[in-house]
Amino acid sequence: MNRTITIQHYESPCGKLLLGSCDDKLCLCNWQGKRHRQIVDERIRNGLQASFEEGVSDVTANAAVQLDEYFGGKRTVFDMPLLFVGTDFQQSVWQLLPEIPYGQTLSYAALSLRLGRPEAVRAVANANGANALSIFVPCHRVIGSNDRLTGYGGGLAAKMFLIKLEYLVTQMDSL
Repeated sequence: MNRTITIQHYESPCGKLLLGSCDDKLCLCNWQGKRHRQIVDERIRNGLQASFEEGVSDVTANAAVQLDEYFGGKRTVFDMPLLFVGTDFQQSVWQLLPEIPYGQTLSYAALSLRLGRPEAVRAVANANGANALSIFVPCHRVIGSNDRLTGYGGGLAAKMFLIKLEYLVTQMDSL
């Protein structure tokens, strides 16, 4: 392992995040704590054949600024270079997530249809849950077909916070 993933901590209004960069791209924006973090960290570390090193890179510093703007209601679109680490199927799901408009939600079934795989709802849900770039790749915008919130790496309270934040910002913008 001769590559390095530079990681820094970020305190959001709805929980602690771990930001990570490798090869001048953001590869990690993951919720700290819980089992989810270890699974994602291991996949990133193994997939990039890299080790973690605490510090601040230009990429993670820029990610923190963009997150500050997002949580402050001043940013609705991110412009970070992203590095996806996962299977081809997972990456195809993650590529669709930024297409869900800010302030809106989409069901797992509808996301499966957009992918052209209507029978793959469960696989799409699993890929969504494996997203290592939370918020930047807005997996929080995907909900159950019955409009109910379902699992989220940062917990359902964080998912609700993000959905409400985006809804309120879009409502304020329309005034």
